[in-house]
Amino acid sequence: MKPRTSAGRLTSRSLVLHENVAAYLFLLPFLIFFVGFVLYPMFMCVYTSFFDATMGREDIFIAFANYKELFNDEVFWIALKNTLVIVLVSVPVTCAFSLWVASVISKMPIAATSVFRCIFYLPVVTGSVAVTMVWKWMFNNYYGIFNYLGQNMGLIDKPINWLGDTRYALGCIILILLTTSVGQPIVLYVSALDNVDKSLVEAAEVDGATPFQAFWKVKWPQMMPTTLYILVITTINSFQCFALIQLLTSGGPKNSTMTIMYYIYYNAFKLYRYGYGNAMGVILAIIIAILSAVQFRLGREK
Repeated sequence: MKPRTSAGRLTSRSLVLHENVAAYLFLLPFLIFFVGFVLYPMFMCVYTSFFDATMGREDIFIAFANYKELFNDEVFWIALKNTLVIVLVSVPVTCAFSLWVASVISKMPIAATSVFRCIFYLPVVTGSVAVTMVWKWMFNNYYGIFNYLGQNMGLIDKPINWLGDTRYALGCIILILLTTSVGQPIVLYVSALDNVDKSLVEAAEVDGATPFQAFWKVKWPQMMPTTLYILVITTINSFQCFALIQLLTSGGPKNSTMTIMYYIYYNAFKLYRYGYGNAMGVILAIIIAILSAVQFRLGREK
């Protein structure tokens, strides 16, 4: 085997350099978008959180005053509590329900499985405004379908103002969020179940494993990457619940449906307190990052 000459090495380096330049040129549009619409806004969010920033005047540096006010803001703590309730209810229910539905429909014929996947995924691809307006009509306290069925079936004596009563408003928001959140997890779980090694399942059944044992010991470990992804995405989406609140309750009644995302919007775009809103955004990002890191850690230990 002949040793490579200096000319050959130069040609090889030139080829590698040419390939690297071509690769970065292909990536350049995405990098420009990422820097301009992700990294720069993130930096400005953190930077502006240390200022009293509003319209019509220069920003005033106030150091950590926004954060001090934030932790003494009663509405912020109500919004944080409501957001955590939404996350703690919607995330496990979404994952469990999606896994159950996927387990059922994955055993059906291919045509039936495809039909059910389309049905459950339909709310995901339908516009959030359209879906929310349908739910708003269903919850209407005068002519909504829930009050109509409840009175005709003898479950309630008089119409209930579902979205205007502090006892029911947050529960209604969670219910709507669940119906719009299960589509993608169901599709992902169906795919994950199809990719499970069938030979391992059959070996476990031959050894006397029950269906539950075969699922828990064989299928579930192989589905952990999918489950981890679903947990993280569902958690982030639950923390970012905004459109439902804006279209249905605007945080009411009496802040019972106020979430951090809506409170950020309220302060930044209605009160024009951009610095204060950005401070809340930074806190929300830290909370999401911590929970995501915990989920990744637990997922790896499994």
